[in-house]
Amino acid sequence: MGADDTLTVALVVPLHGPGGIFGPSCELSALLAAEELNAAGGVLGREVRLVTVDGGGDPERVAAEVGALVRLGAVDAVVGWHISAVRKALAPRIAHLVPYVYTAQYEGGERTPGVFMTGETDLRQLLPAMRLLAESTGVRRWCTVGNDYVWPRSTARAARAYARECGGRMLGEAFLPLGTADFGPVLRRIEQCSADAVLMLLVGGDAVRFNRAFAAYGLHERCLRLSTHMDENMLLATGAEATAGLWAASGYFETLATAESLDFNRRYARRFGVSAPVVGSLGESCFEGLMLLAALAEQAGSTKVAAMRAVRGPVAYEGPRGVLRLRGNHLDQRVYLARADTFDFDVVAQL
Repeated sequence: MGADDTLTVALVVPLHGPGGIFGPSCELSALLAAEELNAAGGVLGREVRLVTVDGGGDPERVAAEVGALVRLGAVDAVVGWHISAVRKALAPRIAHLVPYVYTAQYEGGERTPGVFMTGETDLRQLLPAMRLLAESTGVRRWCTVGNDYVWPRSTARAARAYARECGGRMLGEAFLPLGTADFGPVLRRIEQCSADAVLMLLVGGDAVRFNRAFAAYGLHERCLRLSTHMDENMLLATGAEATAGLWAASGYFETLATAESLDFNRRYARRFGVSAPVVGSLGESCFEGLMLLAALAEQAGSTKVAAMRAVRGPVAYEGPRGVLRLRGNHLDQRVYLARADTFDFDVVAQL
């Protein structure tokens, strides 16, 4: 099979570092999407082939590696979950050359031509979650704990206004380096400011360690946690004793009882077995990324950025999250609020 018969996609996902905990589910979800697309004839008749790039390293190094693949003509598109710092470094290098589908939930505002977003944004995800928790539990005194890069800092700024809209206030913020292990000082600050809710903006393994430390400190008995970045792999790693009072907002949960979600879970388990990594929202987002790339290409009749940007008709597809449509360069999707129930999420409301 020649190069013209293959659509080579760089799958940029974290294989080490804090995000490495859900990297395997990202890879498998993307592989399932590629196989299903190929079984249906590929994308514009071209077989989809994935080339995995570790997106868990220094943003400039990741961007340089992916940029080199694009400039050499080794890949035709870029898809994947990685932190916003990587996206910020990568988009200016490649977005005008190949389509770039970014699948992470993020702070919003990305408008670089050639970048298409499948993930949830703060306004659609965080604000309604904070409002519902304030109405249903009475929480008013918030504190933010996040990693120190663009997504947590941008989201924290938005959360200050959201807290006021919900009749409360943000009492404090703390931003920690990726890979932080000692949360003692932050936990003491939360205790001293008498917060009754914590907004967690921590990535992967950092969130797991924070949850354990939070419960060991006893704060779970008086203070709930809300995360817009929490999947089932992280929940399993956290441990049953540290999940009380933990809430998550997302466009997808493994326990989401829709026909589309249940069918996706069945296909995933049939392909990879019941012992495969749990596929939560973060891993499943990479399935969405490949599906959006295919939908864009089919609508444009091309895999070129200029042709995709010129599309004026509706771009839509049906996937595990239901029927999704592209508005501008962002997917429009339903978002849900769920409460941790030991090792699963109990979806309680659509936001």
